[in-house]
Amino acid sequence: MYSYEDRIKAIELYIKYDLSLADTIRELGYPSRNMLAQWYREYRKTGELHGHYTKRPEYSPEQMRAAVDYYLDHGRSITRTIKAIGYPSRPVLRAWIDELAPGKRKSSIKDGTCIRLFAQEQQKNAVLELCTREGSAASVAEQSGVSRTSLYKWRHQLFSEKDVECMNEFFKSLPDDREALLAELERLKRQIYRQQMELDILNKAAEIVKKDPGIDPQELANKEKASLIDALRTKYPLNDLLAMMKMPKSSYFYQRKAQCMPDEYNQLRTEVKEIFAKNKERYGYRRVHAAIRNAGIAVSEKIIRRIMGEEQLIVPYKKKRKYSSYQGEISPENLVSRDFHAAKPNLKWLTDLTEFRIPAGKVYLSPIIDSFDGLVVSWTIGTSPDAELVNTMPQKAIGLLTEGEQPIVHTDRGGHYRWPGWISLMEGAGLIGSMSKKGCSPDNAACEGFFGRVKNELFYNRSWKDVSLDEFIDELDAYLRWYNEERIKLSLGSMSPAAYRNSLGIAA
Repeated sequence: MYSYEDRIKAIELYIKYDLSLADTIRELGYPSRNMLAQWYREYRKTGELHGHYTKRPEYSPEQMRAAVDYYLDHGRSITRTIKAIGYPSRPVLRAWIDELAPGKRKSSIKDGTCIRLFAQEQQKNAVLELCTREGSAASVAEQSGVSRTSLYKWRHQLFSEKDVECMNEFFKSLPDDREALLAELERLKRQIYRQQMELDILNKAAEIVKKDPGIDPQELANKEKASLIDALRTKYPLNDLLAMMKMPKSSYFYQRKAQCMPDEYNQLRTEVKEIFAKNKERYGYRRVHAAIRNAGIAVSEKIIRRIMGEEQLIVPYKKKRKYSSYQGEISPENLVSRDFHAAKPNLKWLTDLTEFRIPAGKVYLSPIIDSFDGLVVSWTIGTSPDAELVNTMPQKAIGLLTEGEQPIVHTDRGGHYRWPGWISLMEGAGLIGSMSKKGCSPDNAACEGFFGRVKNELFYNRSWKDVSLDEFIDELDAYLRWYNEERIKLSLGSMSPAAYRNSLGIAA
């Protein structure tokens, strides 16, 4: 008979577990589902439980032993046992089995009161028993303590249908020799073990060293192999991993020791990251190397490239689109003819107009580039691509000219450079005009390249969502000043255009 306290405890736990019969009974081990539901209905209706319930039938030790023996001798089926001998209830019989025959009660994947988790090794052994069985699959499932459906599910997870067919054909061809079969079974177990190890190595290679899933582990560097072995040593023996990776034990321990040693490039690594951040992620490894060298640090370009790769210091850039052009009309004479080199300053000037589109609106840049060293001689920035923007840009540049200097001003065939205002400005200052062909951007490739650098280093891969037009104009103006005064240009001996002119004794 369940005491009043037992019944109240069951009801309180039932309410706590959101009226889950299974969870309550699993925790307490009593009563039956119907009894608990009956108790709850009474408690909910009256707010109390009466004190008289029918006693649970009491059984003698002989009856308990008889029920357990029948269970063990007739397939370990609780349902069959109760049906044959007429007693007890399922929870009571389970309790008797656990008491009189510990560990003998068959546990299903889910039988209402317990859940059994099968280890991977148990699954493999059960599948091997299935593939090498002499009897039915049901007998193998019963022996393994799992349902027939789950057994076939495990087989599907471990082997493909083709593998199963080949395995069945193989076993059919084997002689009726128990020793030979056991040896073959052991070989298959080792094969499964090896395949599982290979799979784990490939997964760790993709996770730790960021390699493609199909990478050959033997092609990895010793440092990467050591990292994989360290990650899997808790699961597999060291010798097995070394054999799989084809790595000498001495090399492994050397890499372990090397990992514990301090990084000889620790200070250099900090310098590289600072230079990269200072220049707003615009420098590749060549310019970073030039900056390091200018700072008086002697190091190879290869080391800088390796450090930047390890630290993921990558310059963002926009993927280039394939150039396409069309046959345009006959253009005026092109005096530059794609020769963008100049022997001295103020010999060839290049200009064009480019657009920056941000959420706040559009901003336009009109510069003059000197072919001598790439110096931005002058520029105007505005929100409208009108004649005023283009015509006011050359005024500063013209003021820098000395007597006798008549630079060629090369443009494309945009309407801005065919307007009377621009033409009169060029003629009044004595500047020589030159134009590209219509629709032929390579004719002004140096200026287009400058725009590409500006957009890659300043504009692309940045969010301008909360930036106003005035703030963006200030950013662009600051970039152009940095471009002239600080940005390293490798073709100028790793100096900025302004520093290069100063080294030549030319005023920037």
